[in-house]
Amino acid sequence: MIGDYIKSADFKAEKHVPVIEAPEKVKKGEWFEVEVCVGKEIPHPNLVEHHIAWIELYAMPEGAPYILRIGRYEFSPTLEEPYIKAKIKLESNAKLIALSYCNIHGLWEGSKDIIVEG
Repeated sequence: MIGDYIKSADFKAEKHVPVIEAPEKVKKGEWFEVEVCVGKEIPHPNLVEHHIAWIELYAMPEGAPYILRIGRYEFSPTLEEPYIKAKIKLESNAKLIALSYCNIHGLWEGSKDIIVEG
């Protein structure tokens, strides 16, 4: 299973885990901003030989049978930072999940629970 290969805790000096910034509570059906970055506390290298190639953002609505893919964002080494901002809306409580891919250290996961009111 691919889940066996996704890491969620760092083991090096640079940070790999995608950090999700979003309100803890939002209104049902209303747009809100979500930011995801890799290397929030300690910058991740951004070199041709070592970089974050992409970030994917998902939502797992409470009680839903499957996960929803919000988007995939690809980055060029040396030209872009591994950071995205998206506007989304939710109809029910959900867990936002971000995956990032380091070309040397593989897949990394971060998540955040969102409470939907109203």
